[in-house]
Amino acid sequence: HDSREFAARALNSTMTLLYWKVGRRINEEVLKHRRAEYGKNVVLQLALELQGSYGDGFSEKNLRRMMQFADLFPDEDIVLSAIRQLSWTHFIALLPIRNPLEREFYTEICRIEGWNVKTLREKIGSMLFERTAISRKPEETIRADLKRLRDCNELNPELVFRDRYILEFLGLEDTYSEKDFESAILRHIEKFILEIGT
Repeated sequence: HDSREFAARALNSTMTLLYWKVGRRINEEVLKHRRAEYGKNVVLQLALELQGSYGDGFSEKNLRRMMQFADLFPDEDIVLSAIRQLSWTHFIALLPIRNPLEREFYTEICRIEGWNVKTLREKIGSMLFERTAISRKPEETIRADLKRLRDCNELNPELVFRDRYILEFLGLEDTYSEKDFESAILRHIEKFILEIGT
């Protein structure tokens, strides 16, 4: 069982790195960072050729994802570090995040916490980044905290602790009693503790 799991992780890492390299090569060598009408036709033609040789994993849509992956994660060392814990599907979930610091936050927390793709999507959907104290810090401080997390696996408490005033998850109306509040907290205590992380 362990050997099969190890082999699956190794295969996933290899494929994810391949996809990053394909995306980088298309961006740099084929398109030379041109995106207009020229790029559309070239990527479509390339997809048809690659699909003929290597299968559906190289469709035009996937090639565009690979190109976006290489654009949004330009540092090969960071990619090499992340692919040990994150799958290609994790990266696909991260691609729509426009803010680079937010994307890096989710990448690193997902890697450290060992989230599956479903959990990552839930955290992104629940705006976890915006609810943490770190999101209100200056960009330089956020970058330093994320670098420390990436390099040393050292969690700053503000990466984990949430804004204590956001309680929508309790589902309470505008007015509620203390007893209602207490009951709602007790109903959600397991989810609340799990959200803090391991």
